[in-house]
Amino acid sequence: MDSLYDISCFAAGLAGNIFALALFLSPVTTFKRILKAKSTERFDGLPYLLSLLNCLICLWYGLPWVADGRLLVATVNGTGAVFQLAYICLFIFYADSRKTRMKIIGLLVLVVCGFALVSHASVFFFDQPLRQQFVGAVSMASLISMFASPLAVMGVVIRSESVEFMPFYLSLSTFLMSASFALYGLLLRDFFIYFPNGLGLILGAMQLALYAYYSRKWRGQDSSAPLLLA
Repeated sequence: MDSLYDISCFAAGLAGNIFALALFLSPVTTFKRILKAKSTERFDGLPYLLSLLNCLICLWYGLPWVADGRLLVATVNGTGAVFQLAYICLFIFYADSRKTRMKIIGLLVLVVCGFALVSHASVFFFDQPLRQQFVGAVSMASLISMFASPLAVMGVVIRSESVEFMPFYLSLSTFLMSASFALYGLLLRDFFIYFPNGLGLILGAMQLALYAYYSRKWRGQDSSAPLLLA
């Protein structure tokens, strides 16, 4: 039974890592455009900075001296941190003004300082199990804020009755990743993993439902955008 349990945990966590990779690769199209134009144009670098902070905090939570047996949480967020840092570096290099470049650099320093504060506080002021609870609470708050960010896009979809600004594969990846890590957290009985990912699962399902409904209306209006659900 223990072997089956371990295999189930590993499978759920591995699936979450794979689906998360699709999320991390989603900005590639945006940065291809930036590379081609040699300018960040009107793109905003703040989401990548917030994603980096989220990945760093969740990476810290997955390390053995904070929460033992959560290695797949560390791997997915370590990978995510590398991707976000690469995007931020490109954003800084191709910033269309010195003011924008300095702003992003300043915010990056704040992100690093914020993570350093959380990580050092967790080590110097907390012993187990309080250390895991402290970092878990911070990581959970960070995850919930990240999962809640598409709510604004969902509002745009409802108002415009168009799914143009809500890519299907991004919504599907969010849904599948959240489902995998919610199951992973349930198997580990880890509230700090299954609760925020459970919310992500619900929000991902809502996005897919909106896509299914409004893609039909969008097609009915003879939109030239490709439809993925019929």
